[in-house]
Parts: sequence; structure tokens; C-alpha cells
Amino acid sequence: MKSVPRKRASHTTVRVGARGRVLASVAALAAVLVGCAADAGADATPRGTSASSTSPASPAPTTGSAATPTPEGTLVVADFGSDTVTFVDPRRGSLGSVEVGTAPYGLAVGADGRAWVATAEGVAVVDTRTRTRLALVPYETDSGPVETGEYRGGGMGIALSPDGRRAYVGVNVPGGNGTLEVIDTASREVTATVDVGRRPFDVDVARDGSEVYVTDHDSFDVTVVRADSLSPRRIEVAPYGTEGGLGSWLKPHYAAVRPSDGRLLLPFEGERLVVVDPRTGRSEIEPMTADTHQHGATITPDGTLFVVGTGPIDPSEDEGPSLTVRAPAGTERVYPLDGPHEDVAVSKDGRTAYVTGGFTRDGYWDGITVVDLPSGETTRLAAGARPLGIAVL
Repeated sequence: MKSVPRKRASHTTVRVGARGRVLASVAALAAVLVGCAADAGADATPRGTSASSTSPASPAPTTGSAATPTPEGTLVVADFGSDTVTFVDPRRGSLGSVEVGTAPYGLAVGADGRAWVATAEGVAVVDTRTRTRLALVPYETDSGPVETGEYRGGGMGIALSPDGRRAYVGVNVPGGNGTLEVIDTASREVTATVDVGRRPFDVDVARDGSEVYVTDHDSFDVTVVRADSLSPRRIEVAPYGTEGGLGSWLKPHYAAVRPSDGRLLLPFEGERLVVVDPRTGRSEIEPMTADTHQHGATITPDGTLFVVGTGPIDPSEDEGPSLTVRAPAGTERVYPLDGPHEDVAVSKDGRTAYVTGGFTRDGYWDGITVVDLPSGETTRLAAGARPLGIAVL
């Protein structure tokens, strides 16, 4: 990839030491990361026919091993390396797994305790209280053969409307633009599809449910979709420009909706936070400090932003994997992590972060890093197979 000039951020940072193994070589991690930018399917493994010709909307339920209802505070992770979601007690480990479909990616959990899981085959519906799969909703979009691997077709980002009546899932179509599919959660049927950009990594919804935001990784933009009319419009989000196209590393990955004003927050490289007003399409850039390639992001009700750093693009200049915790005022605390990670969720009391080890590229591991935010102590917890999406029940 052609080198792109990068402005170094200057801002308040506190770095906290991690407990656990330290990477033997940052250069080795950089070798793991090579290829995140390219749109190719070399690691894809065929798993059968296209999703549009497989499962009906309501297959026979698949039951987990729940002897008692799932306790509050349990973690649920999407096992991109298998066909399951895994339930994890953050103190004691796995409570068991439920089969959902090939290569699950993102997930969203509603107030009714049902999880909606984006797989390569369709969206699985899981009762998290009984740990049972209730349905598999096939996609309307033809995303090709059901495969595994980083560039597989099928669902990626997924979110629920505030009232829980609709699920919105970004469907990747290898080699072309993706779609946003709208699912009626009562009937468990796809009711509409909307054209969006390439590789819809993430899907978010406005706090009032009026708009849906699709982060399009390979087209350097966010597609804003009106929930009432389903009319889309694209906003370019490219603080480093679009030079390099599909070969560029400097693309958007995940976004978060700021509670105070509804603006979208998109982190880039631990250097720049792009703040997008979805109504006007205008962007502002604020400095960040982790100086590492960034993926997963989430935000808590008080406006604290959590961003996962996966590791350096250039090990001679960049820092290693980390978790950035950014206060609403813009001050940051950076927690070093041991190895690549992908996504993050936060405990309801705001004292613990759970960071999944199932990085979308090679270099992933089968577990979660538990970060005690006040002390900075980190521990590793075995959890699932290449876990990506995560939620706290």
C-alpha cells in the first residue's frame, strides 16, 4: 500500500500497563495484519448453496444446554470461527453454545431477551434466557455461496430499532455493493432491502429510531437510511482520502451514535475521530492518541466512547493493540492489549470492558480480554471460537 501522510495527534492520554503476555514482536503483529485492506476471497471456504435457497424462516428450534435461565450479566458472543454463539459467565467461563448458522458476525439483543445474529446464511433468532435458537431468517439478497472467512458474503453489522419491531442487517455481496435488509421481528420476515455501499461492517440506529446508519468499509462512506421512507443517501467518511481504493487500510470500520446530539463517531488509526452530522453530512475531525489501527467501537449512555485498536499498520511508527476509553470531554485512557481484538462491550455498571479476540484477519484467538477499567488490570477468558460480536445480557 502506498504510504499516506498521517497527522500525529496531540491530546491528553493516560496509558495503563496490561497484565498478561506481552507481544514478542510488534513487527510480527504487523505481518498478521497485512491484507485487511484488500477485497478478496482467498480465505473463503464454501459451505453449500446460496442462503436464498436454504433455510426457511422458521426451522425447527435448536436448543442449547440451559438447565436454568441465563443469569443477568452473562456475555453472548458470535463465534465467527464456528456456527454458534457462546454464552459466557465473565467469572467462570463458558455456559454452553447454541448453533445459529455459518460464520456469525454481528449480533444485537433486544429488551425481550432475544438476540438477532447475522450469519452467512441468514439472521438467527436466539432466546438468550433459555439459550435456544428460535428461527433462521434467510436473506433476500443473493450474496453468493455460503462461505467462511473474512470476505464471506452474508450478514455483517446488525442493529435493532428502539422499539424492537425491526432488525436492520448489512449484507455483504463479495465483489459489489451490499444491501441493508429490514426484518419485521414479529413475523421474522424480510420486508425491504436498500442498496448501500461495499462491505457493511457496522449498522447503527438513531436514538429516536428515525434513521439507520450503515458503515460501508470498502466504499469509504456511511449510508444514511430514513426509517420511514427507506430512502438512502451516502456521506463520504475518508479523513485520509480515498487513494488506494480497495487496497487502502484507511477506511471506516465501526461507528457509534453520540447520545448527546446524535452525531456519528468514527475512529481512524488512533489518530483521528471523525464526527459526522448525519443531517447535514458535514464532518469535523478531533485528535485521538492510541496511534494504532482501529476496529470495534461502542458508546455508553453517558457518552464515553470505547474503541478497539487491533495493532500497527507500520510497526516502525505505530503502537500495538489497545482499548481506548474516551471521555465526553475528549480525554483518553489507553489500555494496552495482548494481541489483536475486534469488538467491545461494557458492563452495566461501566466498570468492566469485554474485548473479543476474534479479529477479522489472521492473528485472532478464541477468547475475551476482561479489562477492569479503574485499575487497568486485564485478564484473558476463554470464550467461543474466534468471537467477534458481543453483548452483555
